[in-house]
Amino acid sequence: MVRKLKYHEQKLLRRLDLVNWEASGGNLAEVRALRRYRLGRREDYVHYKALARAVRALARRLRDLGPASAAFRARSAAALLEKLHGLGLVNSRQSLAVCESLSAAAFCRRRLPCLLVKLRMAQNLRHAVTFVEQGHVRVGPEVVTDPALLVPRAVEDFITWVDASRLRQKVLDYNQERDDFDLAA
Repeated sequence: MVRKLKYHEQKLLRRLDLVNWEASGGNLAEVRALRRYRLGRREDYVHYKALARAVRALARRLRDLGPASAAFRARSAAALLEKLHGLGLVNSRQSLAVCESLSAAAFCRRRLPCLLVKLRMAQNLRHAVTFVEQGHVRVGPEVVTDPALLVPRAVEDFITWVDASRLRQKVLDYNQERDDFDLAA
């Protein structure tokens, strides 16, 4: 016999369905990815999986084209590889084999917090997500507050601190590069 839930327990469990819980089935890898890459929304990972699946299907269709369309296949494969390389999802533009092994984790690695850790602007992903959400980071001239931003290779060099950020001031103080003009501002 199970006791009746108290009021605050009922309130906490109101939206939770223990019978049809999403992560109870075969979604263990999904839950691991959500934790590893600090994804705030599950829908982002679902979109990344769908995009990776679409790219893999396109690569398979290009691979399976007959010899009569070799010129079209070469042009399309080069365009696909160039696009994926420009986005930073693949490292080489050599063959379609790298497209067939594309996963959702490649999209997760191109998110702004992961690149902050890679550029050593943050110690770990938790701090990187916090910095982005609090508005300490800009990409080019725009301040970014969405950690789900996918950063292409061409824009990766333009990730900096916001001018008015306390973190930027601390970094400049540590490197002894802070200007007196910055002190007045």
